[in-house]
Amino acid sequence: MHSPACHEATSSQLRPLYLSLLLIAFGSGCIRPCVVPFLGDQFDMTKKGVASRKWNLFNLYTFSMGLAPLTALTVVVYVQENMGWSWGLGIPTIARLIAIFAFVMGSSFYRKVKPQGCSLIRLVQVLVAAIRKRKEVLPDDPKLLYENKELDAPISLQGRLLHTYQFRWLDKAATVTKEESNIKDTKEAPKLWSLATVHRVEELKSILRLVPICLSTILHVASVSSNQNFLIQQARSMDRRITSSFQIPPATMFVFSVMTMMIGVILYEHHFVPFASRLTKNPSGLTCLQRMGIGYGISIIATIVSSLIEIKRKNVATKYNMLDSPKAIIPISVFWLLPQICLHGLVKVFMSGGHLEFLYDQSPESMRSTTIALFSIFISIGNYCSTMMVSFVHRFSGNDESNWLPNRNLNKGRLEYYYLLVSVVQVINLIYYVIVACFYTYKPVEEISSVMMNGKEDLQQGKEKIFVLESGCTMEDQNMILTVQR
Repeated sequence: MHSPACHEATSSQLRPLYLSLLLIAFGSGCIRPCVVPFLGDQFDMTKKGVASRKWNLFNLYTFSMGLAPLTALTVVVYVQENMGWSWGLGIPTIARLIAIFAFVMGSSFYRKVKPQGCSLIRLVQVLVAAIRKRKEVLPDDPKLLYENKELDAPISLQGRLLHTYQFRWLDKAATVTKEESNIKDTKEAPKLWSLATVHRVEELKSILRLVPICLSTILHVASVSSNQNFLIQQARSMDRRITSSFQIPPATMFVFSVMTMMIGVILYEHHFVPFASRLTKNPSGLTCLQRMGIGYGISIIATIVSSLIEIKRKNVATKYNMLDSPKAIIPISVFWLLPQICLHGLVKVFMSGGHLEFLYDQSPESMRSTTIALFSIFISIGNYCSTMMVSFVHRFSGNDESNWLPNRNLNKGRLEYYYLLVSVVQVINLIYYVIVACFYTYKPVEEISSVMMNGKEDLQQGKEKIFVLESGCTMEDQNMILTVQR
């Protein structure tokens, strides 16, 4: 039943709203997969280049990305609550216009790597070539597989992928038949739908290796994405007063999660990494997989804590006979929610930077945007699964009196049971993640680092050979002279 002061929106009013949401989704889908790869293009991301820096690019990105929600959850939410939605939506619009202007003005200073064809087509070419040659016998020596450094040069500026023994049936795409035996001698361009290079085969293998790790993201997102909605409902029913005249908006409580994440990233970078590196002998302290695994573990703890805090909130509501009053303010401070909020912020310290670094490092060089886009699809699937999980629990957990997630009165629900169910799902997901992480094979790369110098060929002492990449390298690519680590 609608309030007389609130009129239901008409179809003509809803259309602009849905169109704007569609445009936001479309814009985010275009921007997010490209930001991290573009950021990496501005720096030397070879192992030598990363080791020479005292800061981690992905931790810095995670920290800077925290500034946006920090502003949104404080300034924008306050304006929205006190001045209306027009100002609340107007401020982000102005901020986006300023961001576009700054990006365009600075575009001449960026290092831009030109695209070299559609990466998805290359994957399909390898798959088709492997199917066509499914009856061919693989050579015992992988060195007999087809390689063409000049052909792969534009898509391997930082390093050429080396052969691995996983998914060996795909190696048939690089098997040279008798009819194709003259290609190596004549240096003719191969028909890529029937013959692929080892590097291109390994690109597909790298993507296939990433899929099981990314699948664990679906259950993780499905478990935690709806928790924010329930936390807002909990906060609305609790005492949010800071002073006699000011109380915290429910959505602003997430600012503590963002602050925990930002402070945690700083502590992780400057204290945890040096400490962990002394124990693990790894300059990064932890591998990306270990870092993400810790994040999954902390997420389980955060969900269990959420269940305990909900029990505490309902006990206070029972004590003051407020279970039947959905709009009543229970005399318990909203800051009781801080432990679970801060733990979720700590999860992001390990998960956000770890995921980005892992995807950037392990995806093929020319497919980093594609890989992050695919990862975003897994996150979207997780959000849909979360909605399905909530709907399923709401439908089958009982009637209005005993439903875990009631429509109107959260005090009469069993939200703590839902949190415990979610924690069980997270434990199952963690077990799955540990198994696939243990069997994960890191991609081997014949690393190429850029050296800013002039000349066409030079030999260095040791085991390094420096040469100019004849194909695909222009003055705009800064006349890179590539160092191949043998």
